[in-house]
Amino acid sequence: MKNTMKSLTLILAAIAFALLPVSCNDDGHDHDHDHEHAHADGHDDHDDDHDHDHGEEGHDHDHDHEHGGIEDGPNGGRLLTSVEPHLEFFVTDDRKVQITQVNDEEKAEAIGEQVVKVIGGSRSNPIRLSFAKQGDVLMSDIGFPEGNDFPVVVQVKQNADGETVTEKFNLNLEQCPECPNKEYACTCNHEH
Repeated sequence: MKNTMKSLTLILAAIAFALLPVSCNDDGHDHDHDHEHAHADGHDDHDDDHDHDHGEEGHDHDHDHEHGGIEDGPNGGRLLTSVEPHLEFFVTDDRKVQITQVNDEEKAEAIGEQVVKVIGGSRSNPIRLSFAKQGDVLMSDIGFPEGNDFPVVVQVKQNADGETVTEKFNLNLEQCPECPNKEYACTCNHEH
């Protein structure tokens, strides 16, 4: 009787396992996603409005960005490429943010009339950084609080009357083990 029950249990388990949905890597179907994903690479605040082609080799993503597609600026900060001219977002040793204008040759140049605002830190108690011209760059009035990994929202206007361009990313202030930059500006192609 025990052997019959044990055999029946094994058969039922095998049937249940066979009826489980097959993973998306094995079935070769396409998905059309229109929702947010939390990514380990620090891009948890963007909409994934793209198609996934799940073939046998894994996931092919048609993103507006590529992992490892982060560009760094002349100071080792993150290049904000959604604005022209591009701006470098760099966190100084005292945790303030320095905004540097970068030309097409990826060299620092004098900041223009841009107006920049940054919100970051804890989602329940965010801090707001204001910026003033200091030499050829914009420098934040205060620094970020303690912590090394939190979301930031950067708002840029080309001038006081300009349209606001917004960039969101996770500010990971840990040192990258493979390049000289902090993780928020890491240009390596590894998991962040």
